[in-house]
Amino acid sequence: MTYTGEHLLPGQLGHLASIVSLVVSLIATFAFFKANRAVILEEKKSWLRMARTAFFIEALAVVVTIGCLYYILSNNLFEYYYAWSHSDKTLQTEYIFSCLWEGQEGSFLLWTFWHCLLGIIIIAKGGKWEAPVMTVVSFAQFCLATMIIGVYVFGLKIGSDPFLLMRQKGILDNAPVFIDQATGLFKQDYLKYLKDGQGLNATLQNYWMVIHPPILFLGFASTTIPFAYCFSGLMNKDHSWTKPVLPWAAFSGGILSLGIMMGGAWAYESLNFGGYWAWDPVENASMVPWLIMVAGIHCNLVFNHSKYSLKTTYLFYILSFSFVLYSTFLTRSGILGDTSVHAFTGADMSAQLITFILVFFLPAIYLFFKNKSSMPTLKKEEELYSREFWMFIGSLVLFLSALLIIGQTSMPVFNKIFGTKIAPPEDPKFAYNKIQIFIAFVLGMLTAITQFLKYKKTGKKDLKRLLVPTLIALALTIIFCLIIKIDYYTHGAGFLVALYLTTFAAIYAIVGNFSYIFAVLRGKIKTAGASVAHIGFGLLLFGVLISSSKELILSHNTTGITLFEKTKDEDPAENITLFKGVPIDMGRYMVTFVGDSMNTRDKQRVFTVHFKGKTNGEEFTLHPYWLKNNRQQEGYGATPDSKHFWNKDIYTYVSSWQKEGMDTTTFRPAELAVGDTTFYSNGMIILNKVNVTQSAATKSGNDSSMVMGLDMTVVARDGSKFPANPKVLINKDKADVIADTVLAQGLVIKFNKVLNDKNGKLEIGVKESNSLNDSLTLKVIEFPLIGAVWLGVIVMVIGFFMSVYQGYRKLKLSKSTR
Repeated sequence: MTYTGEHLLPGQLGHLASIVSLVVSLIATFAFFKANRAVILEEKKSWLRMARTAFFIEALAVVVTIGCLYYILSNNLFEYYYAWSHSDKTLQTEYIFSCLWEGQEGSFLLWTFWHCLLGIIIIAKGGKWEAPVMTVVSFAQFCLATMIIGVYVFGLKIGSDPFLLMRQKGILDNAPVFIDQATGLFKQDYLKYLKDGQGLNATLQNYWMVIHPPILFLGFASTTIPFAYCFSGLMNKDHSWTKPVLPWAAFSGGILSLGIMMGGAWAYESLNFGGYWAWDPVENASMVPWLIMVAGIHCNLVFNHSKYSLKTTYLFYILSFSFVLYSTFLTRSGILGDTSVHAFTGADMSAQLITFILVFFLPAIYLFFKNKSSMPTLKKEEELYSREFWMFIGSLVLFLSALLIIGQTSMPVFNKIFGTKIAPPEDPKFAYNKIQIFIAFVLGMLTAITQFLKYKKTGKKDLKRLLVPTLIALALTIIFCLIIKIDYYTHGAGFLVALYLTTFAAIYAIVGNFSYIFAVLRGKIKTAGASVAHIGFGLLLFGVLISSSKELILSHNTTGITLFEKTKDEDPAENITLFKGVPIDMGRYMVTFVGDSMNTRDKQRVFTVHFKGKTNGEEFTLHPYWLKNNRQQEGYGATPDSKHFWNKDIYTYVSSWQKEGMDTTTFRPAELAVGDTTFYSNGMIILNKVNVTQSAATKSGNDSSMVMGLDMTVVARDGSKFPANPKVLINKDKADVIADTVLAQGLVIKFNKVLNDKNGKLEIGVKESNSLNDSLTLKVIEFPLIGAVWLGVIVMVIGFFMSVYQGYRKLKLSKSTR
């Protein structure tokens, strides 16, 4: 049957291209393998021609597949399940790419695309390592291609097809509106009832989600290259791969660090947990391969300079790529669906993902142990005061850090395998921080000291060079800690001491590496890639320590008015209530909720909040917003906004919002005479005096109108004072009561009646309400020196890429001198 309005061609072309990609990647794998094994030069060239042709066809097929999927998404072809589940008609054009890689299939395509580009570079520049390295890369492409074909083999489903139609998916089978009741088949015009898609997840509608996933997946793809060189060395029993792999490993380390911290920037700007790193399981799973890759880079350097640590270099490159595959399993198997905001949900591909891990890890480990005894090694132990010894120690510390992180992160996997019910810690952040802070201290110290040591043996003259940077770092730490006192007692004195020590280590890493560049390298910045990366690490560590330990909540609720009840995530006492147009005292600032507006294009309710400093008079306006939830979820999700200063961020988000509406609260009577006080929930109300004003006509006896006003003062719990002047207008036998409102306290006060003329007792009515005006609750956090975090990442990435350039130049020089 032909269905009205279906566009089948892009889906058919895309699916065909994915099948072609699968087939030719296997052909490329076989041809590159044969080229690697060939002894006769002409035979080798013949296999290489075939392999390259197959790989280029595969790269073209991947581009066509991505192009077809993009066309389906950008044209809102909701007959395709992928478009329906990830996009809608109102989605902005700039987020279509985010839709592409929101789903499992699109993210695998992105990963495959980067493999294609990296493979083309290897073909162009790989030399003798082209064939064995591309054997591994092409096989990785084949494995990734199986993830998106969506076919059944002997009843077992292989992959998930992104070009599946809604009527093929089965999601509409139980919806009567799409079914012809007479035939039981889909209506020929069923698409006219399919008005729109579910839309892109609201938290992903952020510019960081357009650029963060491509960079992160480039990092994931790049770990394949050091693994491929490593596997090639084992396969060919040739250990000279450790020199050409170094620029690739540095590139991988740099791109991974950039991708990971772009995710932190997205979390900081898009999520409202108040920070950039929450030890989320998927964050951890991406960090672990980076830690092991950096450990591998340092062991690789040790081997190239001293012939120590070849075995650990092999192991770390194998494990770095293997943990990328493991993180893929954690992210896409659904096992973390309830514990991570990043986890993919959808088709259960657990068995295929586990196979993906094992098909690379097991052969590599087998070859490693098979060739272990024949690997060159020095029997002489490293000198205690040698660079290679402490670089090796640093690599082991990095590896230990990775193991501890992945062990805690894998608890859901452990529970599922062994049927246990080990609960996560009550304070997940501290569960990681209490261990990682000591690791950070050791790494900071090693980063500062190790470069001053020489390979093989360090003389006393070299050690003396450490004295000046050590004293400078110590002095700077003391001065800094005296000016900005770290008083983080939340987790006891022991953790506070660790904070101080690690702060010194971070400053020492910065000062030590600056000193190394100018004292040892004589300012030759082109050769200082490692030192620049270490300075970046020191800045990053310093920024993390200070912005976290000195994090300060500014929005303590001085009004006493709350719009929501306390939960495990939010405390009303830490969220100040603001009324539209009313300046509220918030410690250092007077804060005013100016108003709100609806951005229909971006589906955002934008709030305008004005800040004015009480001492320095600085003024700024922030625009936190709520993004309308989709996918059958009601309400809005809060998105923060920040004011960036050179030494701090003022970070805000709206935790609740209430539109002026019908007031259901009632007045409470209170008896007062002049000078008396009555209380309300957040303070007290004082009657200062009663003012009675008669009109001129009343005084001459021609009129009987008069006004009685109550001069009152509302004193809030924090000492703030507000005037209140309820009145009653008496005209002949008619009395009109005019209530007064104190918006900042959510109070309405009115005059009820005179109780006793002799002693001046009056009855007033007091009402407390949150619905007197548009109101919101605002969370405001100060993050001191958080800019050091982002600056540190940038400097560290620059250092990595300087190392890539430096390593590439060395390779070219070594080739030209042969």
